[in-house]
Parts: sequence; C-alpha cells; structure tokens
Amino acid sequence: MQTIFPILRYNDARGAIRWLCSAFGFVEVFSVPETGKYVRHAQLKLGTNIIMLGSDRPHDGMARPLTLGAVTQSLHVENPDAHCDRARAAGAEILAPPADTDFGARSYHVRDPEGHSWTFGTFRPAE
Repeated sequence: MQTIFPILRYNDARGAIRWLCSAFGFVEVFSVPETGKYVRHAQLKLGTNIIMLGSDRPHDGMARPLTLGAVTQSLHVENPDAHCDRARAAGAEILAPPADTDFGARSYHVRDPEGHSWTFGTFRPAE
C-alpha cells in the first residue's frame, strides 16, 4: 500500500499531465479544476502508484527545477528498458540509458520538459 505521495510543480501543468501520460505511461485520475491553464491539484496513476502535481505556486515554497536551477528529487518506478524506449520516442531527454547497477537493480535516468529528474528501474526495497 502506497503511503508516500510525491508532489511536483510545473509551469505548464496541463502540458506536463499530457506529456507524463504520453511519455511515461501515467493515467490522469483527476484534475482540479478540470480545464484551464492553472492546475490547483491533479493526480496521475502509474500501475498502483499515485503522484500529485500542480501549477507553480511560489508562495508555498515549491517550484519546478527549471525555476530553481536545480533538481530537487528523483522518483523511481519499474520496467526500465521498454519504458526508456517509450520515453525516448516521446522526445524525453535520456540522461543515462538502462544499465545494471552495483546494488542489483536495472535503471535509467530521464528528465522531463520542466527539469524534473526521474529514475525508472527494477529496485525493490526489502520488506
């Protein structure tokens, strides 16, 4: 059961939702409001996992990496080889292609159009 839900900020949150669904395979669960440029809150699902995102809101201390000039996090999921092919076909910037790690996983690194760094890999934490 997922108990941690990442929240990401985007300048063009509507565009990010479309891109994340196309390039990474997310499915939009809902968005508030449903239309318009500004996104107060949206949820996207990948497999059994949910991420939340919304438009930049400088007053709450969160911003996108391109605004800050630095990456502040990386998210990790699964199926790196086929997933990398899908992301590359959608125009994603592949930072490192799929490779085996020294801790028994296989992963690749990619950046979305607004600078969020993502890691997709086979890592499974011990339960």
